[in-house]
Amino acid sequence: MEAKALNDIKTAYFVGIGGIGMSAIARYFHGRGVAVYGYDKTATTLTRKLEQEGMTIHYTEDVSAIPEGVDLVVYTPAVPAEHAGLQYFRANGFPLKKRAEVLGIISRGMRTIAVAGTHGKTTTSTMVAYLLRSGGVDCTAFLGGIAGNFDSNYVLGQSDWVVVEADEYDRSFLHLSPDLAVITSMDPDHLDIYGDPQTMLETGFLAFARRLKAGGRLLVQEKLQAHFTAFDRTATYGLNAGEYRSENLRVEDGFFTFDYRSPKVEMTGLQLALPGAHNVENATAAITFALELGVKEADIRKALREFKGVKRRFDTIYRDEERVYIDDYAHHPSELRAAIGAARMLFPDRQITGVFQPHLYSRTQDFADGFAESLDLLDEVILLDIYPAREKPIPGVDAELILGKMKNTNKQLTQKSELLDVIKQKQPEVLLTLGAGDIDTLIEPIANWLKSGGSANA
Repeated sequence: MEAKALNDIKTAYFVGIGGIGMSAIARYFHGRGVAVYGYDKTATTLTRKLEQEGMTIHYTEDVSAIPEGVDLVVYTPAVPAEHAGLQYFRANGFPLKKRAEVLGIISRGMRTIAVAGTHGKTTTSTMVAYLLRSGGVDCTAFLGGIAGNFDSNYVLGQSDWVVVEADEYDRSFLHLSPDLAVITSMDPDHLDIYGDPQTMLETGFLAFARRLKAGGRLLVQEKLQAHFTAFDRTATYGLNAGEYRSENLRVEDGFFTFDYRSPKVEMTGLQLALPGAHNVENATAAITFALELGVKEADIRKALREFKGVKRRFDTIYRDEERVYIDDYAHHPSELRAAIGAARMLFPDRQITGVFQPHLYSRTQDFADGFAESLDLLDEVILLDIYPAREKPIPGVDAELILGKMKNTNKQLTQKSELLDVIKQKQPEVLLTLGAGDIDTLIEPIANWLKSGGSANA
């Protein structure tokens, strides 16, 4: 299937439609007048929104719910191969495409900005899209989270520019051929796919960099420069380092305030509404691309102040004079350090309590030491059981493995069903919920308790 064949699709079916990347592509097809159907394991806020938008979704592995005349089946590798729907489509010769393949086809006929990295890519790609659209570049965007400014993970634009999140999982980003690309980070991750960090570098990120179109530009975080010396038209960015850099970071009037410098441009006193030094670094890449596409300084300044971030990326759920509740998707030791560090900068005199739900047995096995070190940065730690997602248990790998490696003695293991009661008794000053599993189902109950007064007996 090529880009021109997209016009021939009348009915599309998505196996795992509730995934953040899948739902963005489902929205793309629905917006083109295609009848969109799909399956997911459970109903969520996102799937309900898709249904409200006019898509048809079922939540049981019932092949009778699959409509007739499906022209395209899109699936995600997160869905097990033994899934009844996938087996039905394969047995009956339906055209199946991975989500990443379809995104590659969609973007092939457009000028593409691709944002890659083991972390930072969702916030950075959303910033790029928002800065461009604020500055008159009417780009389309496929995002890996629900953007606060767009209230969606998909934005339809009228120009030929598209911003995409380039996912390293399952080497998905090798389906893209970008004009501009950024690599934010390359910490070891997804070793269940790659096996080891060197293979991740060589068959993942270096292979992705080779996918750039002729004349394309690559921007890499400055600590990664040594890996990309063989590539022409490569520049570096960073915090206090790199050809494109942000400096003089400080907190002023509730904003993270900084100066931006490049070989040609200098902007002082930029203010970012989204907290965290890591987000200033993300903004550095976004500013660089915005300037590349001709966005004016005044529009960049305004957009940074107005940027609302991404749902579950240092998302302030509740705040009053006495208490703060922040939720973050952090599921890698580096992401935990970034989120906890941002909270420390904002609330240097407060006690910070973190609730962490480890995501995947394999990731817990690979990074148990790193998780323990990152969680030790908290004043108080509440650890939940591992969220398995697509994985089967690994003997000897559980939340206790992390707990046992921590030096912080102010720690405990709690069942998810008991968490709200534990929080009520602890009465935390600053509360962080952290993780990529189903910990987000606790956001609303915690927020409602805080809004109702947050007493120990509520």
